[in-house]
Amino acid sequence: MKPTIVKGSPSKELRFALVGCGRIAQSHLEAMAALDDVKLAVVVEPREGAGKAVAEQYGCRLYADCRNPEVFDQIDAAVICAPPSVHFETAKTFLESGVHVMCEKPLTITSNDAVDLVKAADARGLQLMMASKFRYVDDVIKAKAIAESGILGNLILYENTFCSKVLMKDRWNSQKNMSGGGVLIDNGTHSVDIARYLLGPIKEVQAQNGIPAQGLEVEDTVRLQFRTVGGVIGMVDLSWTINKESDVYISLFGSEGTLHVGWNGSRYRQDGNSKWVSFGTGYNKLNAFKSQLQNFRDCILGRKLPLITPEDALASVQVIESAYKSAAINHWAPVATPVGALP
Repeated sequence: MKPTIVKGSPSKELRFALVGCGRIAQSHLEAMAALDDVKLAVVVEPREGAGKAVAEQYGCRLYADCRNPEVFDQIDAAVICAPPSVHFETAKTFLESGVHVMCEKPLTITSNDAVDLVKAADARGLQLMMASKFRYVDDVIKAKAIAESGILGNLILYENTFCSKVLMKDRWNSQKNMSGGGVLIDNGTHSVDIARYLLGPIKEVQAQNGIPAQGLEVEDTVRLQFRTVGGVIGMVDLSWTINKESDVYISLFGSEGTLHVGWNGSRYRQDGNSKWVSFGTGYNKLNAFKSQLQNFRDCILGRKLPLITPEDALASVQVIESAYKSAAINHWAPVATPVGALP
């Protein structure tokens, strides 16, 4: 039987399974290697070559299918890095077998599936977390503290840009049956989660697809506009086709000041002050992944609360789902209510 995780246990080496050995999995592997009390025990990968390479490197068992009963007796938690089309069934399999789950974004493609996973985790007292690295970036966390201190006044406008030229035709992300969509569900899930973290629940969205320059079956450029429950208006630009030459990826505009979160450092300035106040050191991918895994580990052990709750993950799926509906009708679409809460 799988050992019980004792809440508050001061020392416990958690045994992990990694599902999927693609690009994003490499960052999770680096994070696992950086934590002394986390051990990779199992790799699940149907592609023998890719799976065997990781299994040999980390000295762990390799399985082609997570439904193999042997898997569950060897692990306490699983990190799912497979394509979104299998997120729901994979996460459900682990949860129903008593295994804690951290799943790469998006949690699921549909909100109904997300609701089922949240209920399954809650019924069994298990941790369910969506991997969303930007919540663990120190500059983003500091930006939230600055905004909530009130020194920017009332937040009025919000901007976020994730635009980077990447050829996607040979990646599974551009195959709708595997990804569930294009850049909107891919990078847009990050955008939505950051916005909700900084601004609160999102009330309505409007998405417009750009010119399909890469000839993919999914969207490669999108502009997403939203309005929060608190009235903040936001704009998000997403693209795999263009670069927007800026060192800033998040901007907050308040009635008494402005704040920018950048790749190499961040800054804010209050109205009437000509000088910017610098803070943070910028985006560090490994540190973000490491902090994310630490939070997941600590939640399993009962040491801390999750920075991303199951309800947060559900809400991100709801917003993206509404954004696709908006793009289809070229009109504003309400987000399922109550956002961030189970029906």
